[in-house]
Amino acid sequence: MTKKMALGKGLGALIEDAADPTRNVEVRAEKQVVTELVNEIDIEKIDVNPFQPRTQFDEESLKELAESIAKLGIIQPLTVRAVDGRYQLISGERRLRAAKLAGLKTVPAFTRTADDQGMLEMALVENIQREDLNAIEVAISYQRLIDECNLTQESLSERVGKKRATISNYLRLLKLPAEIQLGISQNYISMGHARALITIEDPKVQLDIYQRTVNEGLSVRQVEELARLANEPKGDSLAKAKVKANLGEQEVVLKDHLVNRLGLRADVKPGSKGDGKIVISYNNQAELEAILEKFIRIEE
Repeated sequence: MTKKMALGKGLGALIEDAADPTRNVEVRAEKQVVTELVNEIDIEKIDVNPFQPRTQFDEESLKELAESIAKLGIIQPLTVRAVDGRYQLISGERRLRAAKLAGLKTVPAFTRTADDQGMLEMALVENIQREDLNAIEVAISYQRLIDECNLTQESLSERVGKKRATISNYLRLLKLPAEIQLGISQNYISMGHARALITIEDPKVQLDIYQRTVNEGLSVRQVEELARLANEPKGDSLAKAKVKANLGEQEVVLKDHLVNRLGLRADVKPGSKGDGKIVISYNNQAELEAILEKFIRIEE
């Protein structure tokens, strides 16, 4: 069963009313009223959406959908608008591609009236709700809605049903170097890795740690630690970060607990055979007593 996605308020109302194909639906109250009917449309008369924010379509999943369509047909109609005797796709490009693979000659579709801006907004909002969009595609869609549909982050948050902080986190991805953005879109690194890299001020250091992350399979926790060290004002931060990259995930967690949670001057030194050392430093008897008190409190 296909999971019903949450939709923005404007588009959500529009699609809910699709259950009654003869009903008039107000899309942009100040400009137009849309009448929608489901018709079988010649597949060769449908042109793709020029405002389509989605850039990647998985070939294997398209083949699987084509096989399903060949057996059961298209369950959810496409959405199009009429343009000069032809039709322009508003939403449903994946279904259209799969229908062509399945050899269909016609497809069911809602025909709607929409100006270019309305079409762009509908396409962007619908696609943002999809689970298979990568983070960069989502970020670009958010930015286009802000730039081309004259939305603020606040109004965009209301339109797509997402927290403003979530939208801000996605938009920040677009400030990363192009190589890292490509890595995100190709799933070389996760959103968690990307959020850690964003906190690094120097783009060269971002790229260095990104390349290490891809080549060495660093965890999100390791990248967060590298980012923290890279932003330290003292000494050669990058050199420290490179040393830290040699720590395993459990060792990074251990050091983080000792240093940041217990406030100790501690170091974790891994050996070559799975062994290692935990070194806790102190300068005088008073510091030693303070360390002992912290461990006593832990035992209690």
